[in-house]
Amino acid sequence: MAADRLSRRDFGKMMGLAGLGLTAPALAGGCGTETRRAAPAAGTRTWRVGGAAGAGLGGFDSAVKTLMQARDIPAGALAVMRQGKLLLARGYTWSDDAALSIQPTSLFRLASLSKAVTATAVMTLVQAGRLGLDAPVTSLLTLTPPAGGSLDPRLGQVTVRRLLQHLGGWDRDISGDPTYKDRSMAALLGVPLPVSKEDMVRYGAGWKLDHDPGTTYAYSNYGYLLLGQIVEKVSGMDYASYVQQKVLGPLGITRMRPGRSLEKDRAPGEVPYFSQRTGPSVFDAAGTTVPAPYGSFNVENRTAMGGWLASAVDYVRFTKIFDGGTSVLNSASLASVFAKPETGLNSGGSYYGFGWFARDVTGGRNTWHDGAYDGTSTIVTRRYDGVTWALLFDQRDDPSGLPYDYTTFSAPLHTVANGLSSWPSVDLFGNYF
Repeated sequence: MAADRLSRRDFGKMMGLAGLGLTAPALAGGCGTETRRAAPAAGTRTWRVGGAAGAGLGGFDSAVKTLMQARDIPAGALAVMRQGKLLLARGYTWSDDAALSIQPTSLFRLASLSKAVTATAVMTLVQAGRLGLDAPVTSLLTLTPPAGGSLDPRLGQVTVRRLLQHLGGWDRDISGDPTYKDRSMAALLGVPLPVSKEDMVRYGAGWKLDHDPGTTYAYSNYGYLLLGQIVEKVSGMDYASYVQQKVLGPLGITRMRPGRSLEKDRAPGEVPYFSQRTGPSVFDAAGTTVPAPYGSFNVENRTAMGGWLASAVDYVRFTKIFDGGTSVLNSASLASVFAKPETGLNSGGSYYGFGWFARDVTGGRNTWHDGAYDGTSTIVTRRYDGVTWALLFDQRDDPSGLPYDYTTFSAPLHTVANGLSSWPSVDLFGNYF
């Protein structure tokens, strides 16, 4: 797995722009190290913009153009919402492929922006009285370690709330991430590749916790894998079907769907993904070398922690849930989503709620998240002043060595937003829903 420049453990330490709610880069999903293909020769790409925007918002287009062209990112999308109205919906293409035309409805892998989706699904069950936030995971799921292994006795202290807030006790900076160990997992469990979500749960059940539950924030994909399994167990439905019916359906969002790993299985309207890296396939025993975005990690197993596809306009519409006033989560549920954890604030004054990083500021609260795989870089920002955006890219590395992280991608958008003295009154949601 590619290394982070910063871990999410330290995300609060880089909050120089405290009021903007900036955080560290997400952990990448791929594990390859070789070059996939050479970038197109300089001068062969053309810049194309699709979609619509209200008057006076050209600064957002310019900011994204600068980010993409500096890194030769082929596909990007940005949606900007203010006070519940969609003001900008863009697809950006910087490519030598004339057939590639990115639109506001183009689908991208969300990576860890998916965690807010899972947290919302969990909270609908809590709100309905079907699940308790302080229920131990061991009372909800049957956790069976691999043969010869044993459960950490502290697992009984891992609650739904602690899973949501990354307080379960697994720490990938210490022991690694069990959700990226497909080949080791298959060998230990004696199962063929590709492994299943159930295999991942069992494999992780044998890992010793790195911290006592509830004592230390440590970002955990495994914890969100368990939350997805809890949604299935409590609802009696497939996780994705439950989300589509109970979370997305009430908002009229129909394009969002679970992603697939292999290029041949790309969804209609899904962008292609690009990376310099290749890696061994997690879909065959031979470990065939594949382009890192297509088969070096199992997207199907990662839906609850990072596997959803969405367009930028879909995702900002989803975030309307957290502004209140929808039928999905009521005010009491939203208060739980953004409640401070038992560990309090980190050294930078921010914290992790249920699927969101958060910081209280004068006038309200900023919340945000980022996500990354080889071939994917995504951010979402919800500002205290009612401005929200989602920015999605189909690349996470390039020969320039320039950073792909939340701070780098969000700062120029904040600059544009802060410089606007007035906003258009248009609402473009009707164009896409």
